[in-house]
Amino acid sequence: MDAGIGDSVLMDDQELVDLAIEARKRAYCPYSRFPVGAALLCADGTVVTGVNVENAVNGLSLCAERVALFKAVSEGKRDFVKIAVACGGDHCRPCGACRQVLFEHAPDIEILMGNPK
Repeated sequence: MDAGIGDSVLMDDQELVDLAIEARKRAYCPYSRFPVGAALLCADGTVVTGVNVENAVNGLSLCAERVALFKAVSEGKRDFVKIAVACGGDHCRPCGACRQVLFEHAPDIEILMGNPK
């Protein structure tokens, strides 16, 4: 789900977390059963969402954060403000691979963690 919210509209943190929580429902995680959703706020006000997509070969799986970022980049977005990540556990932080990718594309990005049970 991509939501264009306009250049002049500010999205508050809870709204972005809510979009990540909603995206989480679409995760494909038959192996870990650990759905994760992400909502990436672009500088132009666009929100791009992503979910974790697993594969039987674990190394071929992708995290929600990278799915959202890669999707945004593929749509021509290059400037990012913040990303919200939502999972069902207490420890829903971007993994090392996601941190590296986020740092390369948005070294000053704010990361919000929403962990509804």
